[in-house]
Parts: sequence; C-alpha cells; structure tokens
Amino acid sequence: MQRLSKYILTVVVGLLAFATGGHAQFKEEAFTQNYNEPGTYNPADTTEKLFSFKEYFGGLAHKNELKPGTMFAGSVVLPGTAQIYNKQYWKLPIVYGGIGAFAGSGGYYLHQYNKQKKAYATWEINKTAYEDEHGTAYPELAPFVNEKYKKTGTWLMFGAGLMYWGTLLDGVVSYETDKYPHPGKATLYSILLPGLGQIYNGELYKVPIYWGGLMVSTHCLLLNNRNYKRFKAIHNQATNPDVPYDGPISGETAKWYRDVYRRYRDYSIVATALVYVLQVMDANVFSYMHDFEVTDDISMNIEPAVIPPNNAYASNAVAGENAFGLRVGLTF
Repeated sequence: MQRLSKYILTVVVGLLAFATGGHAQFKEEAFTQNYNEPGTYNPADTTEKLFSFKEYFGGLAHKNELKPGTMFAGSVVLPGTAQIYNKQYWKLPIVYGGIGAFAGSGGYYLHQYNKQKKAYATWEINKTAYEDEHGTAYPELAPFVNEKYKKTGTWLMFGAGLMYWGTLLDGVVSYETDKYPHPGKATLYSILLPGLGQIYNGELYKVPIYWGGLMVSTHCLLLNNRNYKRFKAIHNQATNPDVPYDGPISGETAKWYRDVYRRYRDYSIVATALVYVLQVMDANVFSYMHDFEVTDDISMNIEPAVIPPNNAYASNAVAGENAFGLRVGLTF
C-alpha cells in the first residue's frame, strides 16, 4: 500500500511539473449556448414576449397551440377561456353561471347590509339632534341591522372566488400534452395549490414538508399578528389622555412589545412567502429533471494536454506558442 501511494504521488508531482500552468482543459461546447445565434432561433428560447394577445386569441380560435402559462394568464383575466381552448364548451355555463350566481347573491346581501347600516347611522344622528332640541325621546324606532346579511354575503363572495379558482385549476388539468411531467403544468399546479405540483411529479414525500412549513409559518403569522394588535390597543389606551387607564402594562412596555411582535409578524410573512415560492420552484425544477439519470459509470481522468495559443485557458502562454496543461475528463 505504501509503494502504491508513493507511485501515485510521483505521478501527480510529475504531471504538475510537466504543466507550466495549472489550467484545466474542458470541451468548450459544454459551457456555450447558441440560443439566439443566427439560424438557431427558437421562440421557446426567448422571453422577449411574455404574453401575446395575437398568439392568445389565435389559440382560442384553435389556429395555433398555447403554452400552459399563456393559457393560464389569459384565463386569469378572462375566466372560461381555458375551457374554450381545451374545447370543453359544455363547462362554460357552469363557469359563468356559478361565478355569476355566487357573486350576484353575495353582492345583494352585502348591499342590503350596508344600506341598513347607513340607515342606522342616519337614525342615530337624527335621534341625537331631536333629543338635544326637544329633550324627549325620539319617536321613531331604530332601523334593524341584520348581521346575518354580512355573513351570508361574505360566504357567497368566497364561493365566487372558489369557483374562479376551480376554473383556473380545471383549465390546467384539462390541458393536453404529450410530455409527462410537463414543467408548465407542474408550476401552475403549485401556484394554485401548494404541494399539488409535487404530487403531479410523483414526489409525494415532499408534500408534508412544504405543508408543514406553510402551517408553521402561517401559525406564527397569525399568533404574532394577534399579539401585535393586542399590545397596540393597550398602548393606544395607555397613551390616550381622555380615557383613564390603570392596566398592569405601561405605555412604554406595551410599545416595546408592539414593535417586537410587529417585527416577528413581518418575518413570518417573509417565511410564508419563501416556503410558497420554494415549493413552486421545486415543482418546476424537478419536472425538468424527471428524466435526468446519473449512470453507475462515474469516473475522472486527468492527463497532460497541449493547449493552442488561441484558447482561453492558455492566457499565461507566450504569444504564438502552445501551452502545456492538464486535461480533466469527467464521466457521469
């Protein structure tokens, strides 16, 4: 073993002595891209036009194909157009009828609630003015404000938003492609529902990781925001000269805790956003690498090399003369 180690050390020292500079020679083709060279233009290799209305409406007329991202972006602005591109016209009444019914009903209940609330505020003003002038109770009954209208209207508007979200998700699911997994679909899945892109890529073990991260960061966000509002209210009450305050926490202490929890709340927002963005990037990257394989034949070969003078790795050579260096070959 000692003799082998000395032999290897002698060979390495000899190679280093043979090389006038410690340059490594690689195939330059591995580090160059010809995306935008003349004669090699491919529309998929450029981001000059992120969205083209001509391309989008041409896709809706089935004159050309749309990438899933283009279809999704158009459907965000014009709900239902993804179903048109996917030739699922029977879904359009469900899309527009569902969104319209939920949004219309929710708007009606919220309008009724706001109208009753406004009437009650007017009644309060008139009541105060009447009693100040006459010294007797206001004869009219107070308008009734139904809080159920607000709750019902809010839930109906939430239903409209859920229908809208379902429309976008349905468009992505119905998008037909010969490639699996498709990076565009994986990315959009994760945008619409965290973890769905990982399920689409067949990486189920990642879902608890990202969902756990989102739940922890969201819990911290809600907790810190609740404490921030609590100490903010205490500080406002303690520093209000018009309202007597005898609480156990001073205004300065409440201010310190308010600022601390506000900072923690902001950190929680950043953490939640980072986990969300990370799972979107993960779905995109690993959909691209789905077919990437590393063979068992992993080796490295180092040998002397003569580097031409016009090569970038021969910067230390005398002009017009060859340089000597090392060629590193990697097989994986």
